[in-house]
Amino acid sequence: MVEFSKIKLDKTDRKILFELDKNCRIPASTLAKKVHKSRQTVEYRINQLMKNGIITGFQTSFNPHKIGYKLYKIYLRLRNIPEERQELITYLHRAGNVYWMGECSGIWDLVAGIFAKNDYELFEFKNELISKFTNVIIKEAEGTYIDVLQYPKMYFTNELCTHTLFAGEIVHNKLDDLDYAILGEIVNQARMPITELARRTKTTPAIVRRRLKQLEEKGVILQYRVGIDLNKLGLELYKAIIKVDRYTKDDDRKMREYLARLPNVHYFIRHMWQLEPEIVADNYQEYYEIIENLKKAFPHVIRTVDSVLMITDEWTPGFKNLLKA
Repeated sequence: MVEFSKIKLDKTDRKILFELDKNCRIPASTLAKKVHKSRQTVEYRINQLMKNGIITGFQTSFNPHKIGYKLYKIYLRLRNIPEERQELITYLHRAGNVYWMGECSGIWDLVAGIFAKNDYELFEFKNELISKFTNVIIKEAEGTYIDVLQYPKMYFTNELCTHTLFAGEIVHNKLDDLDYAILGEIVNQARMPITELARRTKTTPAIVRRRLKQLEEKGVILQYRVGIDLNKLGLELYKAIIKVDRYTKDDDRKMREYLARLPNVHYFIRHMWQLEPEIVADNYQEYYEIIENLKKAFPHVIRTVDSVLMITDEWTPGFKNLLKA
């Protein structure tokens, strides 16, 4: 179990956060039964977690791969020119096709997730980015997502859970204006009541409920999750960038099974010949031990491991822009 060193959470708070991350649209009455508290107590605790900045928001995890987009990742090493670094961050934040980005410490200084319709569209974006910020970008690399295993925040309770698959096969599901309107409203406000969602999209609760179910069945909506400020809890998020010597189907099965037994695993990302588990740890020593054990378990698979400590972890307005498009 992770020991929290800043804001202390009791067993009930941790269980509430764990259940909210599995489905933050869970009714308070149902959540109350799961944590063996009254509905009023659960609602009070959620409000306090928000007030204290531990809960940063309620997010709808939706999959751009299911509406015809590809996801890429760009890694940047930057010169120590504070003003130009900030200009670059602001540019990415406003770019419209950046759905996530994080400043980090280690082999890379900034990592960003990009969605594009094809490789050519990414090529144009990357060329423009490097040309515009050539003074501050020292080194860059990119990756193409194969898939991502999303795990609930198991580190809160040590309960092991099945992952949800993100990215994966590209499917061109047809969505209409109402689908996009519903997604646009709920993407960063996942606990919004059906009645309010219907009012904002100028339709009825019954239609909204049916459309959400259809979007879930198509895999466009994957989960309704809770955003957490790990810094408030004294926790650290590390990204292990693993280069492999081989990666057979059997290796993949064993790697997934191994990582699924670790409550610290946040995500497991597969790129082309690169693996990227994300680990939540109390400190670097705990992370180091996890990675060393992983290397011992897969000596013929893992060639090298580069590590970065994520300083920020931000979902940008790019999701909103994608839905408007």
